[in-house]
Amino acid sequence: MSARLFDAKQVRRAFSRSAAGYDAAARLQHAVEARLLESLDYLDDPALKREAPRRVLDLGCGTGRASLAMQARWPKAQVVSLDLALPMLQQARVASGRPAGAWLSNPFARKPVPVCADARALPLAEASVDVLFSNLCLQWVEDLDALFAGFRRVLKPHGLLLVSTFGPETLWELREAFARADAAPHVSPFADIAGFGDALVRAGFHQPVLDREELTTHYPDLASLMRELRAIGATNALASRRHTLTGRARFTVAADAYETHRDGAGLPATWETITAMAWAPEAGTPLREGDVEVASIPLSRIPIRRR
Repeated sequence: MSARLFDAKQVRRAFSRSAAGYDAAARLQHAVEARLLESLDYLDDPALKREAPRRVLDLGCGTGRASLAMQARWPKAQVVSLDLALPMLQQARVASGRPAGAWLSNPFARKPVPVCADARALPLAEASVDVLFSNLCLQWVEDLDALFAGFRRVLKPHGLLLVSTFGPETLWELREAFARADAAPHVSPFADIAGFGDALVRAGFHQPVLDREELTTHYPDLASLMRELRAIGATNALASRRHTLTGRARFTVAADAYETHRDGAGLPATWETITAMAWAPEAGTPLREGDVEVASIPLSRIPIRRR
C-alpha cells in the first residue's frame, strides 16, 4: 500500500481552527467562488430545456457562502452543505446579513442542510444529486480516481459537476524559499490540469471543460503570507511534514530566499486555479482502467436461464 500524501486529521484541525476568521481572510477563495457560481448560469439557459435542480451538493462548503447563493438561485431545491470541519458548518448556521442570505429573515424559507462528512466517503444515496459544486476543496484529496468515482455515484445521470482546485504552480515561490531552508516539504503538490482532466475521463464524466488561471496576491513580508495561510486553514497537511515548529534560523533563511522575488507591490504569491465542468454519464457507463473499459452491471439485470 502506498504511503498517504495528506493527513486528513490535520486538514480537519486546520480548518476547524480557522473557521471563525475564515471569511475575513479568504479574499482569493471568495473571488474564485464568485466566478464558479457565475458558471451556473449555463443551467438556466432555456435552450438546454433542463428542469431546476432538486438537490444540490456544496462540497467543502466552508462557511456556506456558496450554499446561500445556490439556495437563493433555486429556492425549491434542497441544498446540502457538506464540510469536513464542524466549526465551519457552525459558522454557516450563524451567518447573517449576507446578500445571498435573504432567507435568514424568513423562517419559512428553505435552508441549506449542514452535513459534517468526508468528501472521500459521501453519505448520500446513489443518483440523488443534480448539481455537485465544490470550490477549492479537492486539492486536499490525493486519490482523484476514487474521489470522482464517489461523485459519479451520487450524481444523477446527466447531473452537473462544477469544481475548482489549485494546480501545481500554486505558491511555487514559497516552495522554493523553504527548499533553501531545509529538505522537509512545506507546500502541497497538487495535480496539474492534464491529470485532473484524465481522472474525470477515467471516471466516465462526459464533455469535460477545464480552464486554468494564475492569480497573484502580494504581501509586505513572508510572515504576513504565513499568517494569511493559517487564517484560511491552508497550513501544511502533508503526512510527511515536519511535526515541530519551523525554527527562527530556518524561517530567516526562507524569508531571505523569498526576498529575491520581491517586486514593486511586495512579495508575490502565485495561485494556479483549475476549474472543471463535466456531466455525469448514464448508469452503467464503463469506467476506464488503463486501456480497458470496465462496466458495472447490477446482478438483477442479468437474465438467468433455469432448466
